[in-house]
Amino acid sequence: MTDTDATIDALLTELGSSWPTVDQITAARERLIARLPGWHLPAAYGIATVAPDGAISFVRANVGEHPLPAVVMSTVLGHGGESAAYLLDATSLDQAIRLLAPAEACTAYEHPNLAAWREVRQAVAAGETAVAVFLRDLDYTGEDPAVLELQAVAAAR
Repeated sequence: MTDTDATIDALLTELGSSWPTVDQITAARERLIARLPGWHLPAAYGIATVAPDGAISFVRANVGEHPLPAVVMSTVLGHGGESAAYLLDATSLDQAIRLLAPAEACTAYEHPNLAAWREVRQAVAAGETAVAVFLRDLDYTGEDPAVLELQAVAAAR
């Protein structure tokens, strides 16, 4: 068991294994945020696959919305809040899916991020490369190609 697995076990013990109401999702989100000092909702974040030629295709991009999946993925990856891209392996995707899955009990939401993460997990199992991308603000001036692609996606909305 990894340290992250142990952390997820502890979080799910604390937060519960099912969050069937909007209030429970909000409470879980706020507790996760409280565990990440200095963290804030990114202007945009998403999950993408990377083709062998380096082309980045977002399976799901969120612009100023859906804070729970952002903080869940940040928790798993140790993301602190800056603009960044992280390679995703099967283990990190499994951990993120496991930590977000209790929200699926709430029928007030459709859970598009969870569906996208499961889709990308299958792609990774088939040998594809995947990344999670966070854009702190829309004025990003760095050089990370995945962050720049997310910035372009966000600007087009």
